[in-house]
Amino acid sequence: MESLRDVRRVMEREAKKGSCPLLFERIGFGEKPFQLILSEEKLDEVLAYLLRLKSFRQYAEKTVINNVYMDLDMFCKKPQFKRTHSVMEREGIYARVQRYKKKLNPDYESGLCLETVRCIFTLPEGEAEKCRMTHEGQETYAFIMSNKYILGLFTHCEAARKSVVSDGVEYGHLAEREQKTALLENVGDVLFQALLLDDVEYGDGRLCANLHTIYCLNEK
Repeated sequence: MESLRDVRRVMEREAKKGSCPLLFERIGFGEKPFQLILSEEKLDEVLAYLLRLKSFRQYAEKTVINNVYMDLDMFCKKPQFKRTHSVMEREGIYARVQRYKKKLNPDYESGLCLETVRCIFTLPEGEAEKCRMTHEGQETYAFIMSNKYILGLFTHCEAARKSVVSDGVEYGHLAEREQKTALLENVGDVLFQALLLDDVEYGDGRLCANLHTIYCLNEK
């Protein structure tokens, strides 16, 4: 696994080639960062939403290609993270996650948990103006980044999430059980993970995107 230093070097090279130099700043847990999933039907609905499939295909705009998804090999043993460029690719991920779900055989009485973590990014001074554009008569921003750069941002988000556990960070607004989940104390396998960069908020020089993770819980 590459170190964050190596990842930063790759991102710096990509920025010199023209990628928007978006910088990872931090992660945060909102007011309700955890949602219980208590049925297979609900789980499939959440997966379809994250992958922009079925009734959620209406959300699959051009920027869906920026999303980073967890994928699995044919034996469901080695997760990898990738972007997709078509509905067919996302449907393939959905099918493999379904196989992985059967392998894990989650206990819906104990429940699964959808965690939503806010990933906050910033731009160096003066860079925002370079990203400003007009689309269909409205002023907006376009953050154009290469595949390597986007995967680098994801790596920083994932590392920051893991550091919550290693640093023992406490969040005063979370209930006791939620704090345990934040520290992964009552958490088992990760069923799926996605960084959604097709649904972001930008303001005050910061861009916010959601990192979603579906965990199997070990207790009620």
